[in-house]
Amino acid sequence: MDVATNYTGHVDPGGAAARRELPSLTINKLSVGPMDNNAYLLVCNTTRDALLIDAANDPERIEDLIGHGQDRPRLRTIVTTHQHPDHWQALGAVAGANGANTIAHPDDAEPLPVPPDRLVTHGDTIPVGDCELEVIHLRGHTPGSIALLYRDPTGHPHLFTGDSLFPGGPGRTTNPEDFTSLINDLEARIFGELPDDTWFYPGHGDDSTLGEQRPQLEEWRSRGW
Repeated sequence: MDVATNYTGHVDPGGAAARRELPSLTINKLSVGPMDNNAYLLVCNTTRDALLIDAANDPERIEDLIGHGQDRPRLRTIVTTHQHPDHWQALGAVAGANGANTIAHPDDAEPLPVPPDRLVTHGDTIPVGDCELEVIHLRGHTPGSIALLYRDPTGHPHLFTGDSLFPGGPGRTTNPEDFTSLINDLEARIFGELPDDTWFYPGHGDDSTLGEQRPQLEEWRSRGW
């Protein structure tokens, strides 16, 4: 698989993956499936243990991203950010092929095609080799939507938001109550806790930073669902 190393946060459907090298963790981004879903493969640079965020579609392309040689990383874990089917079409195939443990929030576990090996809630941590992700529960897009935070000890934070936060606004909600819940969680648990240089990686489309999006918070709340 072609992999671009000049990371910009943009990947094309059916195109090359993008790779971002941090001192301790490597982030690989790939667009899969007909809905331009992002799948993220995180690899600990020390242990070569790997974690996949959203086995959304195209299991063959995900396997190509992991690699087929003796030096490929070991996929230990697959995290599903939320229950919507476009985010787990390849979950069974990729988990089965790699013997990976699967993780989700209990409120979104029931619809998944593979029962999670581990259930996580707000404040839990998930290892990626010697690195660690923090679980942030963002209620609204679905009851059990989660974001995953990597605090790079040598730089800015990296946040994987699923469909709860995109450049331009919160993820889709279907009623005013869910919208209010999501915007409240985003303000309190994301924008209220993390610095402007936090780079976030959504479930579809391009990346952004919290600083770039922060001026729009009031507009998002007034716009409503």
